[in-house]
Amino acid sequence: MIRAILTATACLWAGIASAAVDIQEVTSEAGHAAWLVEEPSIPFVSLELRFEGGASLDPEGKRGAINLMTGLLEEGAGEMDARAFTAAQEGLAARFSYDVGDDSLSVSARFLTENMDEAVALLRKSLVDPRFDEDAIERVKAQVLASIQSDKTDPDVIAGETFSRQVFGEHPYGSSIEGTPESLAGITREDLFAARDAALATERAFIGAAGDISAEELGALIDRLFADLPKEGPALPEDITVQTEGKTEVVSFATPQSVALFGHSGIDRDDPDFFAAFVMNQILGGGGFEARLMTEVREKRGLTYGVYSYLADKNHAELMMGRVSSSNDRIAEAISVIRDEWRRMAEEGVTAEELEAAQTYLTGAYPLRFDGNGPIADILVGMQMQGLSADYVETRNDKVEAVTLEDIRRVAGRLLKPEELYFVVVGEPEGLEATVTQ
Repeated sequence: MIRAILTATACLWAGIASAAVDIQEVTSEAGHAAWLVEEPSIPFVSLELRFEGGASLDPEGKRGAINLMTGLLEEGAGEMDARAFTAAQEGLAARFSYDVGDDSLSVSARFLTENMDEAVALLRKSLVDPRFDEDAIERVKAQVLASIQSDKTDPDVIAGETFSRQVFGEHPYGSSIEGTPESLAGITREDLFAARDAALATERAFIGAAGDISAEELGALIDRLFADLPKEGPALPEDITVQTEGKTEVVSFATPQSVALFGHSGIDRDDPDFFAAFVMNQILGGGGFEARLMTEVREKRGLTYGVYSYLADKNHAELMMGRVSSSNDRIAEAISVIRDEWRRMAEEGVTAEELEAAQTYLTGAYPLRFDGNGPIADILVGMQMQGLSADYVETRNDKVEAVTLEDIRRVAGRLLKPEELYFVVVGEPEGLEATVTQ
């Protein structure tokens, strides 16, 4: 049943993706704010909750507690064990998912309008009254430990963790949200309840909904859902200024192909030059086969199957990042070409043809993101967390089209710092010595 509803909803939104999205700003009787896109054509609702803080709120010595707690939210609640809780979801044709990252914990719910009250009651139970049974704790701990062990054989994960450790140090961003075998061993059932209270503070909640639900119904739903959750949470971590050196560090790993992660400081989402940086990155490394990095590193020299760059605006740090992989005997050349392209754009900017192509793609692709209740609810929450206004969906493309060649030249000269571009290479690259130990 739920699969048929999801398919029908996707088809409906695909048909109106290019139309304006009417966002309602809702405030519940208890004062909780939410955004809603109402679409009554199909009796189905998507609800997205995001609580600011996420795994960065792990207490000292308990790294991995919030990640472990998040994994246990679907392992039983109230009188229901894990099996009964799953059966209850299936009986209601509802779907709940829980996820956590560096900066937020997200709860996603999909349910039929006719089952809304029962589905919300079940979701509420998982947040307010999780069981955290000892057998479930040991089972999920084992899953996390298996993931940690698997990560040791994944060059991409090794590169990411090494980069974060070198750049962020003791900040929560500098270590894996999964924790370590040692920290996991010390996490108790009581720690998990404390982690729940820290991560699910309603004063830090952002709410988006889309589908067959009215503003009045959404307000009442939120008040029921949040009634017994904590209002306040612990202090958020401090902001960190990213400082890097223009060097290449190598983690030795037996593989025929090296992976390189690279980056330096980035740009804040609130910066007046953000859209110029956004369009610039599309031309540099965000635009698939049309991007300069793909053209120079792959098409002209055949050094890789893929290379890209992106703006990483975390809640407490901003970076401009990229990734490339290449055979061990050619990765050094790929790194050299990337540095050259970083420098060339910083010094020369882009051409009118590149700018026009990037703007055409970015403005044309944007409406296609609104292709279902779930994606729309997710976008609504993301907009709120970034401090955007509800009319952003109407003005966003205008901001992209307003970017000029001079804007990009200015922001490229300001943002791109080839002398600070830091590479972490995982593999056995020829001509590059191992400098970092795992």
